[in-house]
Order: sequence, then structure tokens, then C-alpha cells
Amino acid sequence: YLVKRGHYDLGLTRNPNALREFRHVHTLGAMTRIDQTPTAPDPFHPPGRPDWLALGAEPVLEPGRPIVDAHHHLFDRPHWRYRDEDLRRDVDAGHRVVATVYLQCGEAYRADGPAHLRPVGETEFVESVARRSAQAGGVRMCAAIVGFADLTRGAAVEEVLHAHLAASPARFRGIRHGAATDDDPAFVRQGARPRPALLGSREFREGFARLAPLGLSFDAWMYHPQLPGLVDLARAFPDTTIVLNHAGGPAGIGGYAGRRDEVFAQWHASIRALAACPNVVAKLGGLGMRFCGFGFERREHPPDSAVLADAWRPYVSACIDAFGPARCMFESNFPVDQCSCSYVALWNAFK
Repeated sequence: YLVKRGHYDLGLTRNPNALREFRHVHTLGAMTRIDQTPTAPDPFHPPGRPDWLALGAEPVLEPGRPIVDAHHHLFDRPHWRYRDEDLRRDVDAGHRVVATVYLQCGEAYRADGPAHLRPVGETEFVESVARRSAQAGGVRMCAAIVGFADLTRGAAVEEVLHAHLAASPARFRGIRHGAATDDDPAFVRQGARPRPALLGSREFREGFARLAPLGLSFDAWMYHPQLPGLVDLARAFPDTTIVLNHAGGPAGIGGYAGRRDEVFAQWHASIRALAACPNVVAKLGGLGMRFCGFGFERREHPPDSAVLADAWRPYVSACIDAFGPARCMFESNFPVDQCSCSYVALWNAFK
């Protein structure tokens, strides 16, 4: 499972629109960067604490096993930085990571030009990281790239898709248009929420229909109560590859706290329905995020990999049983999952 290269053809959170009002301009070489992020930490996704993580150091298990990290981010924000050198430090920490996949997070948008084309700046930025990594040799960082385009633009989104492909002809693989939202107050985040019926809207589906003809996939990010809408989307577009992010987002805070068995049953039913759609594949990970409700980030000491594996095993095993190994891939979701564990402990848990 750790060596999975398919679905992105190696050989996707934040909704950028939701954070449009927060802009911080930086310069990276000749590229002007816009980080569409708040100036204070978002308590929904707390940053990792290096001193706390260092308390949980452990040896690497099976260091020779090759890994493709199917989902991570890069960003440089006032309160949280995870740049290519930080990723390099993690992938070189002992596990044999051979390649990684970058997923959109609203980073490095163009500073000017038409608003709908500004997300292409993220692809341009990550393509530059990938090229530097290729020149340096070793792990192929950002060997595949998933960006953002506002699919509610309908047919007009094709201009943006072609611009992404032009910015990264060899690495650009697909689009993530985040749909994660919940009315529970515990899920309030900085910025606006995606509209609840996003995946079923006429405008979104008109834009979604433009992906498959260009050979592009769709990364789906939502919470578990929204999964039936993804099932409907997958059935309506059987020729479009859909990549389920974060094991389907099982929620465990707010009104979902203390209801793990009930939530698991609802989540599991949706996972089985999604697995019945042959165009859907699954990423196993993202379970270290605070909204999953395991509470690791509140412990005095970080959990070791055995504790993580015990907590996550029911979800990971259920996904593998439903989709089969050939349609599953592991993801670090770093640095977001770093609030719960180190990169070494996370991959030890998966192993």
C-alpha cells in the first residue's frame, strides 16, 4: 500500500475562495506570492509544536520500504511555515520516501491579473519546487500537483484548467475544490464556508464535467455526513477519477463527540457506497486532524505509533476492505496532521 503510484500517474484544508479577504504579499525570487490566510492561528487546525513532538522520538520501522506520500502541503504564513526545506527534513528523517504529491491549500496565488486565474500561481510555485527537487536528486518532492479552480464557473473553468496544465505540463494532475462544511458551531473556521449543496449544484457539475476530457482527477474533501453527495457525484460522472481525501473525514468534535460508534456506522455505510463506484479511490490519512476528535494534540506527550495505529486501524482497515489495496494510498497530510504526531511516528503507524 505504501508504494502506490497510480491515480496520480507519478511517472490534493483550505478552500482558497473562503480565505480571499486575508492576503499577505511576499516575494519569492521573481514571484510575488499571496498567502490567503489569517494573521492569527486557526484553532480548527492548530500548528504542530516542535518541542512537544520531540518528546515522542522513536526509531523508524522498516526503513527500506519505499513510500509515496500521496498528500501534503507547503505554505509560508505568519503563524505557520512549512516550506520545501521543512518537507525535505521530514522526508529525510529515516523513512524511504521516494516521491510526494502536493495538494492545494491556497498558497502563492498570483498577485494580480484576473481573479479566476490567480490560483494558477500556486501551481507555478509548486512546479518550481518540483524542478529544484528533481535537480537535487533523491526524493521527488511534488512529483504530482493538485491545484484549485472554481468549478462553479461552469464551462468557463476550462481556461483555468488549461492555464494550470501550461504551468506544469508534466506534473499537474487534478483539481481540489473543497466542500467540507458543517452547521455545528465546533466546525466554524476563519473565513467563509463552502455552500452545503456545492457538489450537487448545476454550475459546479458543469465545471466538473470539464475535468475528465483533460485527463484530470478530482480530490474530494468533506466531512462524513456529506459523503452521500459524493456518491451521487461519482455515479453521475463514472469517467472522472475521484480521490477521496482523509479517509472520508469522520468527525468527532462538537455534536459528534462521544458518538464514535454511531459516527463510524454512518461513515462506514458511505465508504461502502463510494467503493461500489469504480471511479473512486481513497487516501488513508488525515485522521490526525483535530476535528476527528482523538484529542492527541491535548496530551502531555505525543502518542507513539502504536497508539496511533490502534486509534486509526478501524478506519484504515475498513477503507482497504471496501476499496481493495489497489484503490488505496497513504497520505501524511503534513503539516496539518503534525498537530498530533511527527512524520516518523505517522508512517510508523501506517506500517
